[in-house]
Amino acid sequence: MKQIKVALSALAATSLLCSCASTPMGPTVQVMPGPTVPFQVFQQNQEECKQYAQTQVAGQADRANTQAVGVAALGTALGAVVGAATSWHGNAAGEGAGVGAAAGTAAGAGTSAEAQGSIQQQYDNAYVQCMYAKGNQVPGGAPAPAADAPPPPAAGPGMTVAEAQEKLNDLGFAVGAPDGHIGARTRQALSNFQQSHGLPPTGALDPATMQALSE
Repeated sequence: MKQIKVALSALAATSLLCSCASTPMGPTVQVMPGPTVPFQVFQQNQEECKQYAQTQVAGQADRANTQAVGVAALGTALGAVVGAATSWHGNAAGEGAGVGAAAGTAAGAGTSAEAQGSIQQQYDNAYVQCMYAKGNQVPGGAPAPAADAPPPPAAGPGMTVAEAQEKLNDLGFAVGAPDGHIGARTRQALSNFQQSHGLPPTGALDPATMQALSE
């Protein structure tokens, strides 16, 4: 009977280990909105980065708990062996198992606790990296980059108005004799050319239009 009680206690203690380590529910570090990040965007960044961080630690809690249960089971088995080897009494193995279970459970709990700390650290690191990449302020980090800042427009090739007018004439967008001045006819020709190339029909000789004229 005593052996059964000891075994049941060991089993119950071992079962408790299964809930020791778990996937973090959120970060333990504080991140502030970047100087160019609206608060609503910041909140969206938080949710996206939490999901990203969870993917980086997925499955680690289960593996840690499995390892902890193995440690506790090994302690119970070793305790039973030692108890049987050191005494001729019938309940020695059961008592040894109880002692082994206690030691194994403690060792398993320590394994899970250590793993939990490591999982949380990895989660926090992934979360911070994600939030920083989105332009937010992170602990101990350099000033956040501009959030989703578009690259500066590429400078178009140098082209004078007269050259653009000549090119427009060649392409069938008549402007008359090139005179180097953007008048109404030249603006209309530029607008028609821009529309044909999927550009905003501003009628201005901007870098994108000069680039298209040069191709």
